[in-house]
Amino acid sequence: MQLKDVKNYFFYVVVFLVFVCFNKHAFALDIIPKPLRIKENTGAFTLSKHTRILSDHLLLNETKLLQEYIKSAYGLILKKTRDTSSQISLVIDKNHQEFSDPESYRLHVEGNKVTIIASHRKGIFHGIQTLRQLIKKKGNVISIPCAEIEDQPRLSWREFMLDEARFFRGKTVVKQILDQMAFLKMNVFHWHLTDNTGWRIEIKKYPLLTKIGSKRDSSEIKIDGKRGGFYDGQPHAGFYTQKDIKEIVKYAAERHITVLPEIDMPGHTSAAIAAYPWLGSINKPIKVPYSFANQPDVFKVSDPKVWQFVTDVLDEVMILFPSKVIHIGGDEVKYEHWKNSPEISAFRKDNGLTSPADLQIWFTNKVSHYLESKGRQMMGWNEILGIKIHNETADADFAVKRELAPNTIVDFWKGDFNLMKDALSKGYYVVNSYHSSTYLNYTGLSLKAAYSFEPVPAGLDKAAEGRILGSSCHMWSEWIPTEKSLYELVFPRLAAYAETGWTAKERKSYPDFLKALPFFFNQWEMAGIAYKIDPKSK
Repeated sequence: MQLKDVKNYFFYVVVFLVFVCFNKHAFALDIIPKPLRIKENTGAFTLSKHTRILSDHLLLNETKLLQEYIKSAYGLILKKTRDTSSQISLVIDKNHQEFSDPESYRLHVEGNKVTIIASHRKGIFHGIQTLRQLIKKKGNVISIPCAEIEDQPRLSWREFMLDEARFFRGKTVVKQILDQMAFLKMNVFHWHLTDNTGWRIEIKKYPLLTKIGSKRDSSEIKIDGKRGGFYDGQPHAGFYTQKDIKEIVKYAAERHITVLPEIDMPGHTSAAIAAYPWLGSINKPIKVPYSFANQPDVFKVSDPKVWQFVTDVLDEVMILFPSKVIHIGGDEVKYEHWKNSPEISAFRKDNGLTSPADLQIWFTNKVSHYLESKGRQMMGWNEILGIKIHNETADADFAVKRELAPNTIVDFWKGDFNLMKDALSKGYYVVNSYHSSTYLNYTGLSLKAAYSFEPVPAGLDKAAEGRILGSSCHMWSEWIPTEKSLYELVFPRLAAYAETGWTAKERKSYPDFLKALPFFFNQWEMAGIAYKIDPKSK
């Protein structure tokens, strides 16, 4: 071990001990994300083998999960019955005005009874996650402090994105992440399944997408922090069958998480073109790239056969994913491939498309209208607006006459905030995923900076604020080949984003957040999830 590694190790130990010290003197009700209102009362509810769960048939899933949580953590089997003097009661009340938000809940802990009440199963489930954090074990006694908690989310869209196109992880990792998202009350799992370096979803009509597109012979690596021309020489492969997809979607739904699939188009499509070369604009075969930056081709969007492919893929995706929203990427399209294509140049001229950016909006709108005809809604990175946010020469020709179709959700990841405000003023819905504040692969993004991310920019009117659906954080997987390296970048920063999305702005407190973290350190350790304490976290 080098000297700098020893210093880092001892620094992390010191920081951890500081957290533990904070927690030792903290109030019992340290919860992430922090609830809207908390009233701590005297006394405690004792959780024991005699405790029973009282709920109705509408809450079979939530009851089952609560039983599993308690059994796994404390070895207690809580049966469902009405005959008990020690009970946890789960109650649906659809008429109570207090629960107008389906994710809101009220948790009341008394000496012999715990009650979680909400208007929807989502609220009951969130109340259960709060209850899990309140349980304390001292010796053989398991107790819950008496308290009254009223809670509801600040934002309706609280997203985590996992990129598996670069490195395939598998069902076990995805389910672990879904469990942690649910514990933190996050509700959108954005699944980046296709890109240049890998196609990870089975499409039955096009089997070569996984037979060829899910494999590459090598992966780009960094040497001394530098990239370009360095490869590990190790084959990498993997994809999800449709059976796998259905299993994960069901697992997420049981935890009230929507799985948002991302199928990239018209750029970031080289893995698909490697499988079916006729999809590409340059009219020659390519291999699945080794380099994460390389984009040797993009879709030939002028070809009716390519459009048939797009709709066929989307049709199978919509069968697999009940999500109302489908993400199509749409970022970083290398326009030089279109400029160098005589067929596409002629198509642009015939259709009055003055620039490659105009051509992309034409294609994107076609996809948007198709999804809308199927009862779905399109989402894409903010290049789909036809705005220039990159400085590459490939983007130099940017005369845009067309406008993005209405009813489109803009995933805003890059550019000046005035561009976001302009999109909001035009009536588009926005998820704020601004890269410098939300990209977990940015190792310089401290825990404190993640916690400080504000999804709703200042200076917006009420109408514009209402069109910001929520926030997201993103785990892009370039340069992150192992499960351990992935988890150390996600945790504990995921908890910071969870609180940013859920907790009322005026209720947030970074010191309180730090005090509550040791509970999650313990949970992650028991689950075998690596985490990394941030040296800048204080």
